[in-house]
Amino acid sequence: MSAGTIKLDSMLCFAIYATGHAFTRFYKPRLEALDLTYPQYLVLIVLWERDDITVNALGNRLFLDSGTITPLIKRLEARGLVSRRRDEDDERQVRIRLTPEGRALQDKALAVPLTIAKGTGLTREDVDRLRAELLTLRDRLDGQGEGSKPG
Repeated sequence: MSAGTIKLDSMLCFAIYATGHAFTRFYKPRLEALDLTYPQYLVLIVLWERDDITVNALGNRLFLDSGTITPLIKRLEARGLVSRRRDEDDERQVRIRLTPEGRALQDKALAVPLTIAKGTGLTREDVDRLRAELLTLRDRLDGQGEGSKPG
């Protein structure tokens, strides 16, 4: 390989990208059983962790902008899983809260992470190490900023 040649299979970003697609394909039938898409599932996970949060806080937690998070919330609201209301202290903010149906779905969703863990074939320690490495990588890349020049 010459110094100026880029090979797809040698690129870390492509390995992560392709793995993300593999995860999505693996999740798809499991989430279809719950009538959820993967992004909807992530929204619910955040709300199961901490209910009654602002749209802005939810978007920040999932690294999604308001143009992406709002349609997800509206679809979950149409299904009766979440409700939206203006914040009493700051009417510019919209708060998202689980409905009883949204809370009840958590029990059905408990099996999903177990099947994912089994599907990866990784030990708990391997998962924890890989996750930590990926988060460190994300933080380093975020720290470079959008305007950084290649070095």
